[in-house]
Amino acid sequence: MSLPAAALDAPAAPPAERPLKEFVTSVGKDGSITFRLYAPSAKAVTVVLGSHDPIALQRGDDGIWAAKTEPMKPNLYEYYFNVDGFRSIDPGTNSPKPQRQVNTSLILVPGSILDIRNVPHGDLRLVTLHSKALDSERQMYVYTPPGYSNPTKPLPVLYLYHGFGDTAASWIAQGRAPQILDNLLAEKKIEPMIVVIPDTETDVPDAVAENFPAAERRKNFYPANAEAADRELIEDLIPYMKNHYQVRSDADGRAVAGLSQGGYQALVSGLSHLGTFGWVATFSGVSTTTVSNKAVDAALSGPDKVNKLRNFTVTVGSKDQVVGKDVAGLKAMLEEKKIKHDYQEYPDLGHEMDVWRPSLIAFLQKVFKE
Repeated sequence: MSLPAAALDAPAAPPAERPLKEFVTSVGKDGSITFRLYAPSAKAVTVVLGSHDPIALQRGDDGIWAAKTEPMKPNLYEYYFNVDGFRSIDPGTNSPKPQRQVNTSLILVPGSILDIRNVPHGDLRLVTLHSKALDSERQMYVYTPPGYSNPTKPLPVLYLYHGFGDTAASWIAQGRAPQILDNLLAEKKIEPMIVVIPDTETDVPDAVAENFPAAERRKNFYPANAEAADRELIEDLIPYMKNHYQVRSDADGRAVAGLSQGGYQALVSGLSHLGTFGWVATFSGVSTTTVSNKAVDAALSGPDKVNKLRNFTVTVGSKDQVVGKDVAGLKAMLEEKKIKHDYQEYPDLGHEMDVWRPSLIAFLQKVFKE
């Protein structure tokens, strides 16, 4: 079968005699964002910025579609283009959102704790290891604080899980965890710690995310994946950190947290191994309200043991339509069983990073404090 000649033609490129900055998205000095897309043949282009209504771009005679926002508050925003019904990342930037199927871009309006500031910086390594529990080669990010090369004492470790559809790089690129850690450490608001960011998705044969319809994830995918990720954490990741880094081995020196699906993972691993972790946090997390787990339910039935945790944090956006039922059910159970917990609801926000980054910032300032 042959294709029409037009389909074989290369797409138009911006004219070489003009600087590229005239064709790509940029942030102004006032914090406004000018979205630009060079698409001479497109018939209609809009941009979806976070949870805002779509913004229509206007086409210029030179083939550039553009729209300018009002000044935006400092933050990292996610967005995508709708080009004649096709969802597209922004090809004019180098900041795609880390996802298993990439369809969103990121843009930073500077001026917040998310910035790279002139402070001492920690090291970030991408570690590859063989997981005996999963019988596969796995990768995780390991953040070590400034000065770690000459540690005077073992450091506590936070295991931090990402959400569904994302990758281990999500907490790095979109969550801005390294910048947050560097800046909070420089302000002496948190304790020096090591942060391990595993891949929440295990890709074991019975739990490959793409094999499940969305309607069946809670029934089939989440339970199988969580069980596999828990085995990897206990049998591979924690021993790896013990063998390769100067880390504490007591429960009070170990924390687990995560967002959305990663929040469910933190719940499963944290409550299944109460003698292993002293700190647990679930940010907008799936819970056993919709995804069963016998070990978690058993732990919640014994409040005395759960109350030995140094801290149990639960957060959610007040308009979260994805896990609102999960968090409400977990909160009701914790209150019924008189289990101590810190609950934070973020008003007028949904299932989004504007809940998860502040949740991480707040949790970091509580964890590992004597």
